Amino acid sequence: MSESPTDPDTSAHKNTPRDDARNGQPAADKPATKPDGDSASNQSSDENADQATRKKRRPFVAVIGLIVVGLLLVGGIYYWLSTRNLESTDDAYTDGRAISIAPQVAGAVISLDVTDNQFVKRGQPLIHIDPRQYQIDRDQAEGALETAKQQYAGQQFGLEIARKNFPAQLEQAQAQLANAQANLAKAQADYDRQRSLPKLATTQQDIDASTSAFKQAQAQVMLAEAQVAQNSPVPQRIGETDAQVGQLKGQVEQAQARLDQANLNLSWAVVTAPQDGWITKRNVEQGNYVAPGQQIFSIVAPEVWITANFKESQLSDMRKGQPVRIKIDAYPKLDLQGHVESIQLGSGSKFTAFPPENATGNFVKVVQRVPVKIVIDSGLDPNIPLPLGISAEPTVTVR
Repeated sequence: MSESPTDPDTSAHKNTPRDDARNGQPAADKPATKPDGDSASNQSSDENADQATRKKRRPFVAVIGLIVVGLLLVGGIYYWLSTRNLESTDDAYTDGRAISIAPQVAGAVISLDVTDNQFVKRGQPLIHIDPRQYQIDRDQAEGALETAKQQYAGQQFGLEIARKNFPAQLEQAQAQLANAQANLAKAQADYDRQRSLPKLATTQQDIDASTSAFKQAQAQVMLAEAQVAQNSPVPQRIGETDAQVGQLKGQVEQAQARLDQANLNLSWAVVTAPQDGWITKRNVEQGNYVAPGQQIFSIVAPEVWITANFKESQLSDMRKGQPVRIKIDAYPKLDLQGHVESIQLGSGSKFTAFPPENATGNFVKVVQRVPVKIVIDSGLDPNIPLPLGISAEPTVTVR
């Protein structure tokens, strides 16, 4: 009777691939024959040798495992100790001052003196606007000023004359009044004498003459009194002349102001740099017509700082003056050092065009970010440009 594949005796004595490998014969080439007593003893001794080898290796494996666990523990403690007082963010960028340049007078650009990304000094000419119209305005203002000055000077002389003439005219009128009153008294006496004489002692002609002289004397007194009344307001007449002088003085000042404005407009025909920096966003060419307030350049100032938007949960220990290490994504080799300059008193969302209205609708708490200004103290390379708006990663030591 042939053995079945499931016979326990047969399956117990079949050679395994492992046994075949120990005997130096491949498992596929060795026939599945029933081993004898010697082969069974050899197999048992080999298994014992393997177990002894495994027992010898177990201490080494345990030591290696402990070393690995220890290194991981030490590394974790070191990482915690080295980062527990640090706050960093990748929501940061370089920032600075960008000054918009715009002309203050209108005209055609006759000269363009700078080009893109050029470094300029304060006061350096940028463009020249056609100045001819402003030169004409200046000449007209100079002429008007000279005319006003001459009128003012003439009126000043008139004021000096008035201060002497008006009191003299009053005195003259008063003297004429006194003279007229004296003549009236004489005429009155003659008239009274002629009227008191008997008719045989005088003539009608003498009576008529005395009467006429008396009336003329009365008229002269009245005329002198009118002249005195006319010349009496001496201070008022002098004040009127003085007011005319003041009016002409105001005209001189107006003419001077127009001249100053004309000179200012003429000076504005040359647009100069308000401070040192680099020309950016140039949108003007020679021959363009520019208007007041039209932006033609931007100047980026040399001063650069970092604006870092930290989460509100990172600000508990952050204070002004704390040291900062800065990495620039565009220049990984730059190692910049700085300090916290200030913390903005308001989150970024507070100053948006449409700030959130938490009192309306459903409220969802969102972690806010607050801009922090970080000033760069050292590490900048003058040969490497640091454009505004590039990404940075500051790390603040908060304790």
